[in-house]
Amino acid sequence: MAVPKSKQSKSRTAKRFANYKARASALVECPHCHGLKVAHRVCKNCGFYDGKEVVAQSEEK
Repeated sequence: MAVPKSKQSKSRTAKRFANYKARASALVECPHCHGLKVAHRVCKNCGFYDGKEVVAQSEEK
């Protein structure tokens, strides 16, 4: 079985992940209020998800 001769440094290990770039989450249109929302999440504007009201919105705006 292969065994490393010496420990890899933290900087050498981190070089493998240096090319990773985080993407912005995709925004989709809410079918209920037509506002932008994050995919597969409850809409912040209307509180609907999958055609059902999940979070009750107060009328004080």
